Amino acid sequence: MLRNLTVIACIGILSFALRTDERPPQSDGEGTATVSVIIRSTDTTIAAGHVREVGGSVTHELAIIDAVAARLTAEQVATLRSRDLLSVHADATVGIVSCDGDDHEDDLPFTEFPALVAADELHAQGVDGSGITVAVLDTGAWSKYRGLRRDATGAPRPIYKYNAITDREGKAKDRNGHGTHVASVIANSDLSDEPVPRFNGIAPGVGLALIKAFKADGSGTYADVIRGLDWVLANKDAHGIRVLNLSFSAAPQSYYWDDPLNQAVMRLWQAGVVVVTAAGNGGPDPMTVEVPGNIPYVVTVGAMSDASTPGDSSDDFLATFSATGPTVEGFVKPEIVAPGRFITAVMKDNHQIAMAHPEAVVEPHYFTMSGTSQAAAMVSGVAALMLDADPWLTPDEVKCRLMDAARAAVDSTTGLLAYGPLQQGTGLVDALAAVGSSELTCANQGLDIDYDLAGVEHYSGPVRWDAASESFYVEQVGYSWDGVLAEGGFAWTGASPWVSGSPWISGSPWISGSPWISGSPWISGSPWISGSPWISGSPWISGIPWEDESYVWSSGLVESAKIGSWIVQE
Repeated sequence: MLRNLTVIACIGILSFALRTDERPPQSDGEGTATVSVIIRSTDTTIAAGHVREVGGSVTHELAIIDAVAARLTAEQVATLRSRDLLSVHADATVGIVSCDGDDHEDDLPFTEFPALVAADELHAQGVDGSGITVAVLDTGAWSKYRGLRRDATGAPRPIYKYNAITDREGKAKDRNGHGTHVASVIANSDLSDEPVPRFNGIAPGVGLALIKAFKADGSGTYADVIRGLDWVLANKDAHGIRVLNLSFSAAPQSYYWDDPLNQAVMRLWQAGVVVVTAAGNGGPDPMTVEVPGNIPYVVTVGAMSDASTPGDSSDDFLATFSATGPTVEGFVKPEIVAPGRFITAVMKDNHQIAMAHPEAVVEPHYFTMSGTSQAAAMVSGVAALMLDADPWLTPDEVKCRLMDAARAAVDSTTGLLAYGPLQQGTGLVDALAAVGSSELTCANQGLDIDYDLAGVEHYSGPVRWDAASESFYVEQVGYSWDGVLAEGGFAWTGASPWVSGSPWISGSPWISGSPWISGSPWISGSPWISGSPWISGSPWISGIPWEDESYVWSSGLVESAKIGSWIVQE
């Protein structure tokens, strides 16, 4: 069943979460009810042929996953479900989830986050993302704003636009504000005046590809999002797209390899695009990382806070809303964290979010929001800086260096990790160290994306559950976590190593062994994102989250989005 994604826009918290609600069917013009579905086959043309053969109407061509979206009657859907080489997924809508937060004390259009991740030090060296295009699939963006219109040199910035809702190039106007805020975190070339002149974006020299897949109210459909991803794949070479930011998420309802949106994202990674996704704002409970952040290949980002004291790292903490791992398949997520609380960036005064929450406006055209969406945008900017410095890097190599260079949160009293790898990954992103890293083979080891997409092999990660201690642990390391966040502030210190995973050879979902309750630092070795073929035919954790609700992609259920409840941020 295809379902809702939500772009989460908040004062205080910005995230993306799945909300479901029944959506009424439409009519084919002759009084017969129709529903929107996605039909996959071995080729887009073949899928379209099947639709037309049964009398349906094709609405979207989704070549990136060899599929089409179409409007069909229930009888036509039943006919197509009976055919070989087809999968039929009910389409769904995507909508914004609003969040509440505390007032921000800083009323200046001066952004601290470039310095928090050491991007400003790269700017001083002339590394600003020039020559790299970052694609932002969101609500569009206010591209006429000076900091987005012009790059770090003051020259017109390369900007490419596509409206995935109307299937038209050249326009991606943002009426919501979320997409503008995210794009500003990545690329804003405004120079702040104090305390010293500094760019207000992570990668002010990049080009932008703005893909509008969400409407003014934040709603959209799976078909529109996938069509936007299809456009990125088709235009990545012509526009120099090397990085894709996806600041939205939805609750998993199948294994990562079965989700149509995940399949499209994996195709882009396979084609050489670094995909950065938000972990989601469903934390701090375990297993809250959402689609597409549950894809083992991509860079999934959680959120930390500087406690509004950017010059003092001792009181920093992991944001409670930041989603945590593991994934259902046992992968460690997120890979890294980035600043995600009270982030000041550009938003137009008449954008829906700004009008709904005027108290979050800190200066004309600047607005404060929080969430893993902003954290993901920062890492997208850092990835662009890395590719500016070393254009030959592959997505796996970019991911490796990001993880290798991250700074782990350490308890200054004990010297031990303040948070486990399922909470902070390898730690806080460090742009300067990532550009300086020489590591190349420390991410996605043991995974074969070609086999994965072809259905030859799928993969599981190294995380297991120990029933005796009631905690998750990373196999072969024993670092355990009982699902409770550490309290207090912690310093983000030097890079932290990680460990390799192991395959499920026995087919048993529970691996025996005693975790280290003390929380000792990780043992150096091969990367913990390493995967292995999914040998056993059953999930590693008892009780599949979507099983009880019968959320399967082959079902005929159709759902609509609804606005989520307000979330109060610490």
